[in-house]
Formats: sequence, structure tokens, C-alpha cells
Amino acid sequence: MQHNHPSNHQILGSANITSSPNTSTSTASISPILPSFGFTQEQVACVCEVLQQSGNIERLGRFLWSLPACEKLHKNESVLKAKAMVAFHRGNFKDLYRILESHQFSPHNHPKLQALWLKAHYVEAEKLRGRPLGAVGKYRVRRKFPLPRTIWDGEETSYCFKEKSRSVLRDWYTHNPYPSPREKRELAEATGLTTTQVSNWFKNRRQRDRAAEQKDG
Repeated sequence: MQHNHPSNHQILGSANITSSPNTSTSTASISPILPSFGFTQEQVACVCEVLQQSGNIERLGRFLWSLPACEKLHKNESVLKAKAMVAFHRGNFKDLYRILESHQFSPHNHPKLQALWLKAHYVEAEKLRGRPLGAVGKYRVRRKFPLPRTIWDGEETSYCFKEKSRSVLRDWYTHNPYPSPREKRELAEATGLTTTQVSNWFKNRRQRDRAAEQKDG
């Protein structure tokens, strides 16, 4: 048995915030039509997903604004994910954090939502410091603002790889060849190395640089 669904063009047209098409005769068998709106919850979720994938955040924001005050609709995961993305792009980070912490999201949505959580905290930290964050700065932010369990399964996430680890150490060395014990611990956490490995790397690098200077001299 086939249902006569409205076309994707009809559904997406609603995101332009014009009058809603009347689809009450064609989709009642899927789920109840939202009163005075003309779309089912599934169709609203579909619009949210399509607009997110297209990157059309302004149009997505207008579509969300047009939704009726229906509690079940606003608890739909696709709608919540869309709200989180719009909040992030508008810099409304308090709203973003509230959305991410108030709903248990499905694991397949975790990576994208984790990225929003981390990027928002990085942006806030960069505004406070007035400069971009390096790997250690980002590690400090992650430690201060751990991922909520609503978007994280508790498994440790690896942020760094071998070449990236060396890059982090090289960047640090250019502005401070003598990191403190605390900084060595944070570098170790940020790179996935041990504190001893970090200490040895800096010691060896200083020795190489001194030998190069003596040779040039």
C-alpha cells in the first residue's frame, strides 16, 4: 500500500515561511497532522535534516521559528539537533549547551554534536584570551568542559596522532623550550604521550639546537 506523500519540493517550500500547503488528505495515515501547520512530525524532521545537510542555516532558523508550539514536536531529535546547529551559528552558546545537555541523543548524532560543543567552548575561550588556541589550550578547555553524557558514550576519544603530537611539541618549543612540570603533564595529555617522553623530547631538541649553534659558531 502506497501513501501519496507531498513532494520534497512542497515540504521544503515551507522553510521559506510562506503559507503552509494543505497536505492533510495525503499523510494522515503516517502520523497526526500538526494542527494549523499542515505537516506531520516525520515531515518536519525531514525538512530539518535536509536543511542541515545543505548548510542553509538561515533558512533552517526561519523554518524552526515557524513551527507551532507542540511539545512532542520540539522534543523530536532532528528538531533539537537543528536548534543546536542554529544556536551555534548564531553564537547563542548558552542555548546550545542547554539543548545538548537536556536530551539523550542517539549515538549516530554524537560526533556532530560533540563537535558543536567543543567548537563553542573553544570560541568562548579564544574570545577571553584574545588569541587562537593551540593543542594544549584546547586540551585545557576539554578538561574544564567535559562532554555531557547526553552526547558521549563514556569512551575515551583520541584527539592526536603521532605526527600531530610532534607538531604540538615543536609549536610549544618555539615559544618556550623549558616547559614547567605542569606544562609537561598537559602536553602529555594533549599529545597522548607520557610525561617522560615529553621531557625527553624537549631535552633532545635542546641538545640538538645547542650542537647546531656550536657548529655554526
